[in-house]
Amino acid sequence: MNLHLKDKVFIVTGGAKGIGEAIVQELAKEGAVPVILGRSKKESLDLEKKIQNNGGNCLNIIADLSDASVCERAVQKTAEKFGAIHGIVNNAGVNDGIGLENGNPEAFRQSVSTNLMHYYDLVYFALPHLKETKGSVVNISSKTAITGQGGTSGYAASKGAQLALTREWAVELAKYGIRVNAVVPAEVMTPQYQRWIDSFDDSERSLSEITNRIPLGKRMTTSEEIAATTVFLLSERSSHTTGQWLVVDGGYVHFDRAYNQ
Repeated sequence: MNLHLKDKVFIVTGGAKGIGEAIVQELAKEGAVPVILGRSKKESLDLEKKIQNNGGNCLNIIADLSDASVCERAVQKTAEKFGAIHGIVNNAGVNDGIGLENGNPEAFRQSVSTNLMHYYDLVYFALPHLKETKGSVVNISSKTAITGQGGTSGYAASKGAQLALTREWAVELAKYGIRVNAVVPAEVMTPQYQRWIDSFDDSERSLSEITNRIPLGKRMTTSEEIAATTVFLLSERSSHTTGQWLVVDGGYVHFDRAYNQ
């Protein structure tokens, strides 16, 4: 299927590792121009080289997204270089384990700031360009917003807010032809997820218990599966889809997690 993305420009936050890297690579395969925005310098440069060696084009912007002015400069740099922005993938974030019982108000506020504010900032500054291109926004959320996890109030609150913003922006921006959707992963084996699994005393057993609860194939969702859905939502092939939360998780959230096949 031709997604008609050739030479279109998409900013992907946290685009150097895990799900973000898979999205960047999928965009490059489709002939699009991904802008890798985040603070992972080595991984970003390695990914840029890989894309270029395969004949693709991309832009690297190494930056910490904690300040709104950083998002503004990233948008300006992208627009100056390519002349247009066709979409935003808000992906960067960290499940930092700031809970209620084991957290505190200051840490909670910092967690929400880290995981949520740049979603708003980047779309705010990119909006004039998205209006021109009738672009698309995809927010990468998490099943924690729907099911909870325990011990991660800041992250869960941020992910829930991202889902709310998805529907709010879809309503506000429909008059400009701008579509806004969210992808909701559950259990995806990323470097961050692996570190979480490794924190358990018996990590292999813990991983096995999780995968056995996933109805489709008793396996983790891959980053590439999240990327495929995300890139489809960015494309004209999903031209009448907006305000939606697409849960890509092998049935983990949709089915009761005690489901046995």
